[in-house]
Amino acid sequence: MKVMSKINIFVKTIIITIFVFMLVGATSENNNSKVKNNYLNLSLDINKMSSKRDRKYEEYLAFINDNYSAKEQYTGDLTGYGADCPLCSGRLACMPSLDVLHGNYHFDDSTYGNVRIVASSSNLPCGSVIRFDFARQSDDPIIAIVLDRGVLGTDIDLLEENSQNARLYVGRSVITYDVLRRGW
Repeated sequence: MKVMSKINIFVKTIIITIFVFMLVGATSENNNSKVKNNYLNLSLDINKMSSKRDRKYEEYLAFINDNYSAKEQYTGDLTGYGADCPLCSGRLACMPSLDVLHGNYHFDDSTYGNVRIVASSSNLPCGSVIRFDFARQSDDPIIAIVLDRGVLGTDIDLLEENSQNARLYVGRSVITYDVLRRGW
């Protein structure tokens, strides 16, 4: 009997060992399937990627050329004015609902972003966008939109926070400016 019981224990040990090896083998196969790379045979089409990048760059250049190249060029006096001047109402001729009396002298244009506000004669329609250099204000060119009237000819008035800043930081200068967009 002792021999028979030792054989039963030996057989049970072998069966349990086989069962353990089967379990370990099954879990290692599952682990391997998690790290399989099904994309080993794929290749990158560098030319296609490059052509997409080139096309985007060309679209960007077209946007810059369309929106930032000068359509016309004028020379005139640049003066500063504040919405608090004695004859000013704090409202703009082209956009009467826009209150500029409390230091709001920028406008958020859908194409040009945050631009300065200027007054011009009716030679430039409302919504026209101009670009000019003015070192007293900025090292970069100033982009501005025509939203007010009250000047003659090709002169431009640059809106400032107040009349004092207009006198101190703008004064009166002769400038040449580019028209980037005529009207809305």
